[in-house]
Amino acid sequence: PLATLVAIAVVSLGGGRETPSGLTAYVGAHIIPVTAPEIEDGVLLVKGETIAAVGKRGEVVIPEGAEVIDLKGKVLFPGLVCTHSHIGKVQGGDGSSPIQPGVRVLDSIDVLDSTFEKARAGGITMANLMSGSGHLLSGQTAYLKLRDGKTIEDLAVRNEDGSMAGGIKMANGTNSIRGSGGSPGTRGKSAALVRAQFIKAQRYREKMAKGGDDPPERDLAMEALVEVLEGKRVVHHHTHRHDDIITVLRLKKEFGFKVVLHHVSEAWKVADEIAEAGVSCSIIYLDSPGGKLEARDLEWKNGAELEKRGVLTAFHTDDPINDSRWFLRSAGLAVRSGMSRQKALEAVTIAGAEMMDQAGQTGSLTAGKKADFIVLNGDPLSIYTRILETHVEGKKVFDLDNPEDKLWAEGGFGAGHRRRVSGCCFTK
Repeated sequence: PLATLVAIAVVSLGGGRETPSGLTAYVGAHIIPVTAPEIEDGVLLVKGETIAAVGKRGEVVIPEGAEVIDLKGKVLFPGLVCTHSHIGKVQGGDGSSPIQPGVRVLDSIDVLDSTFEKARAGGITMANLMSGSGHLLSGQTAYLKLRDGKTIEDLAVRNEDGSMAGGIKMANGTNSIRGSGGSPGTRGKSAALVRAQFIKAQRYREKMAKGGDDPPERDLAMEALVEVLEGKRVVHHHTHRHDDIITVLRLKKEFGFKVVLHHVSEAWKVADEIAEAGVSCSIIYLDSPGGKLEARDLEWKNGAELEKRGVLTAFHTDDPINDSRWFLRSAGLAVRSGMSRQKALEAVTIAGAEMMDQAGQTGSLTAGKKADFIVLNGDPLSIYTRILETHVEGKKVFDLDNPEDKLWAEGGFGAGHRRRVSGCCFTK
């Protein structure tokens, strides 16, 4: 098997029987790779930040000298990917205008905020951090790996050119209709403002392409929109009502940008149109749907209806709307509502990675990908299952057996603020 060949190659690189550096073998667990069949009594071999091999015990060669960790009775599952989160006190555009492409949310993220610990306690290893939906366009999003870092640079996912990876946040419907401060007062005006900005971006791109001795003055907002037009930056679009969803699809067709539809409460009403447009959906599961009129018709069957039509579908927390510590529960609710087990498990892992163009690096337990995984004490669809450990790129960033981590996972006095924790609960 391929996994065996990869493991043998690792042995060779390690110098035969000499003690390899940075090799860890997690053995005995039930492994759910997501993009491959489930493995009973499996082996996950990790070298440094990378998965070296995945397979059954006896088929994967464990190099002599590798650290062996027995996980019998446990489940190994890929790290969770949240396509829509507001952890880290993230902020974007202000009240000065309804469309602000030049704003970068990465400039506002507090990576030391306790919401990051809680997300790790929920098994989340990568997240798309976005500003709110009170603007037609509130800024550029940030794709983060939830490493144990101190700065945004420590957590940022990088593009091939070294720049920080992310999309752009757009919205329509109730939240972005304000009727003051330049904001639209109707759905029609909302779409008109968006069209005007993309037409302006098209002209900016044309002028930049011509070059010459008199190029246009640099415009950071237009640069961001040009990246959208050229497919370098994905539009993550908040939308709920069926007619608002169709408006987004219409704009996509007009300007040719790549879009992920977020929330889509009424996706089940226009699922055929969504599928025909070839777009993906990031949806949310709520115990008590509602909160505003346009989300009244949210149905749990959204996942099942989108799956029937072959739409790439992921789940998100929209934390704090749904607490990141309960993200895995979304998969169970989806299956209860008719979605297949396989697609529900993909929806918290590989599907989200694909929407952020990161599936080559994370989202499944596959040799060659980053070692992003979680250890569970039961099946991922069971409400009784606990997340025991979270690993990002081979490093453990959450351990339920650690009292400090347990505080973030379960709450208690001091949980929720780092300073209160250091002053009340732990003295080291």
